[in-house]
Amino acid sequence: MIDHATLITYVLIVLGFVFIPGPATLLTMARAASSGTKVGIATGAGIAAGDLIHTSMAIVGLSAIIAASAFLFSVVKYAGAAFLIYLGIRAMLDKAPIELNGSGSAPTISAGRAFREAVLTEVLNPKTALFFLAFLPQFVRPESGSTAFQLAVLGIVFVLLGLVSTVVFAAGAGRLGNFLRHHPAVVKWQGKVVGTIYCAVGVRLALQER
Repeated sequence: MIDHATLITYVLIVLGFVFIPGPATLLTMARAASSGTKVGIATGAGIAAGDLIHTSMAIVGLSAIIAASAFLFSVVKYAGAAFLIYLGIRAMLDKAPIELNGSGSAPTISAGRAFREAVLTEVLNPKTALFFLAFLPQFVRPESGSTAFQLAVLGIVFVLLGLVSTVVFAAGAGRLGNFLRHHPAVVKWQGKVVGTIYCAVGVRLALQER
């Protein structure tokens, strides 16, 4: 088992990470603002599921293989960037319906689709794989028992805290989006704004080095 002092230190550090807005937070907020709180939470849940996959990869050593291979790192990186840019362009081209009374309705993306896209987006981010590979082992103590078990516990704690943060951000962005969607001018531009965020995160991922 992980000793209490190490676990408390880890939790405090992770809280600082997950509540500082990053790409995952931006994507969650963009979905929540454009499609509602439920879709935003589904996006956060998809990111959490992707992080669980990265935890498993770190445990079995797949992250180390990706980190060691420049080719594999580039393949995963560009695949993830292309997917994000694709989502961004699609969001820009989608036309959100506007009711005759001037109040906008959210785009018809489902929570299930948002979840699946978020999982794929997170899994195809090699920086996340490297983060789990480099960060989690710093809190593993061989004298505390199984390394794999400790990595699993640390990864699950990270995922749960990250999910809490994305739910908080999704709720706030969802309420803001509900307000803004009652203004036709905002509805007209919201897809372009959301699409721009996705494309920007995709370009940022493509330009990142190991």
